[in-house]
Amino acid sequence: MYQPRTTLKAKALVATGLLTLLGLVSAPVVAADCDRVCLGNMLTRYVDALVAHDASKLPLADKVKYTEDSKDAKLGEGIWKTVTGKATFRQDYLDLKKQVAAAHMVLMEGDKNQAQYSVLLYIKDGKITGIETLVNRVTPESRLQPKELGAPIHGFPDPVPAGKKMAREAMIKTALTYPEGLRIGSFIDGDTPFAKEAYRVENGAIMAGVGCGRGDCNMYAQNLMVHPSIIANVAVVDEENGVVVLWMNFGHTGDSYGVGNSLVTFEAFKVWGGEIHSVNAFFKGLPVGTSRYWPTSDRVAK
Repeated sequence: MYQPRTTLKAKALVATGLLTLLGLVSAPVVAADCDRVCLGNMLTRYVDALVAHDASKLPLADKVKYTEDSKDAKLGEGIWKTVTGKATFRQDYLDLKKQVAAAHMVLMEGDKNQAQYSVLLYIKDGKITGIETLVNRVTPESRLQPKELGAPIHGFPDPVPAGKKMAREAMIKTALTYPEGLRIGSFIDGDTPFAKEAYRVENGAIMAGVGCGRGDCNMYAQNLMVHPSIIANVAVVDEENGVVVLWMNFGHTGDSYGVGNSLVTFEAFKVWGGEIHSVNAFFKGLPVGTSRYWPTSDRVAK
């Protein structure tokens, strides 16, 4: 007897469904996104593998992009050869929407030398597909000594107060007022909204806020040079914890940061209630033409 094609198709779907229920046909497996615990565990596995000099301990995708200081690198090279341990400081930034697990952490190279390490892990289907890193090395002779990296940076571990969380785009736009202030040489004219208690740490040294060592430690009291060619790129948005991480190249400012060099940084901003409450930056001097070579996580309409 002739049966319409739609009827045959319907019967086939019903049959497949029954077989699936009976365990005779496998249903398609869709990998769940990493939650905050999963992303944090990825960072822990990464640093443990790094200190063990063994990348085989990581859940790597078939093809993994890896950069160190904005240069293509090979896992097992660079800091993977020189690291000897990890210190206690680690501050995580977890982007559930984009599936990025990032952190500022301190590693050791020998007994006295530190590596201030910025790392971003890109996750897909439970695998690491990309690893982006910036390594700033500090010796006992370095100009800035990291006195603030023995405990979490002021304000960052605190939960966002009730009713003060901001939408993702609003968080980003608030953070981007910081490089705008640097571009024109004034956080006041740049409309950078710092909270009264705003606190900034740069490579482990307090630059603003209580304990900065100046008479007036307010963020607006700082004397800023103009950074006319500063570039800012969104790296991570931790919506739950109220943090935006920007990659920035401070651009050409003469020889202020060394001949032919600029400051390159992953800088984290604690943002809630329309204000910036705390800032943590790991900087490194790199050639002024250094690009990030990774796309921005969020495009913001100008």
